Amino acid sequence: MAGTEGLASAFLESCPAIQWIADSSGIFQRIYGDPAPLFGKSVVELLGQQPEPVWVERFARVFAGENLYFRERRGATLWNILLFPIRSESAVQFAGAVAHEGAAWGSAEAQLRQTVFRVLDTQESDRKAVARFMHDSIGQTMTAIGMRLDLARMDLESGPAEVPAHLSEVQKILGQMMEEVRRYVNALNPSTVDRLGLAPAIERLAARLRGRFHGVLLVHVDPSLRLDKKVASALYRVAHEATENALKHSGCSTLEVTVQSTRTGTRLEVRDDGHGFDLGETPGVAGGMGLLSMEHYAAQAGLELSVVSSREAGTIVRASTTINA
Repeated sequence: MAGTEGLASAFLESCPAIQWIADSSGIFQRIYGDPAPLFGKSVVELLGQQPEPVWVERFARVFAGENLYFRERRGATLWNILLFPIRSESAVQFAGAVAHEGAAWGSAEAQLRQTVFRVLDTQESDRKAVARFMHDSIGQTMTAIGMRLDLARMDLESGPAEVPAHLSEVQKILGQMMEEVRRYVNALNPSTVDRLGLAPAIERLAARLRGRFHGVLLVHVDPSLRLDKKVASALYRVAHEATENALKHSGCSTLEVTVQSTRTGTRLEVRDDGHGFDLGETPGVAGGMGLLSMEHYAAQAGLELSVVSSREAGTIVRASTTINA
């Protein structure tokens, strides 16, 4: 028996994955492998301690009987993590976990991912160019036409009544077109966050979502946040992709977007109560453009990204900085 236990222990210690067991309070009871790349702490520092609150929340779901499979980015590394209940006499006694670095992609898939990322960068540049053109050329031209029509209407007000009326109608149509151009510019322009700040940009995103989403939309953004433009833009992009995914695929009735300060920096969370999906069935490019885009924007700004989804409890997307930006 002792030999078998020793073999099992040697297997766990030698396994390249990180494995651990936590109790109902989220306190680490056993850890195998080096947890530092994932948690930033050694085995000695973690044993008998609780991880950060987000992990305690995940362990609570496991003790409720859920299996959680999710991906989490730490620096340049994407981790695949499985949390599962450990039962004894039909009751959940502990939460078990296995985490390993994302498998090396085959050359074809790696090339495809890089192609997708290049397309995203190109798309970003194209949006900026189109937004500039619509604002600088079309928008300003329409404004100039409106001003000249106004002058012409004032000059003709002493003439036949139908002429000023017709000009007023043209001005009304022109005003509607200008408003449409402004809306498209705001939707297309990825530098909205640079101009307005993260909180107003998220509020504008929410306003557009409310026109398409008939469920409950909750938005909480700390207006006092002061973020680096690159970080703020990446958080906005992740929020945009996460909410689009929720609306298109989750069938949710409640969607919540939160941006707040934490002990370690700033965290964005997009949570829905939809039917979720199995991350284990959607690796790599097959995971969809939404997941790839979020990974891309998070990596560009050095954000830690996690996507947790289950059929029972919907999806939670988190993107966070490790220090106050």
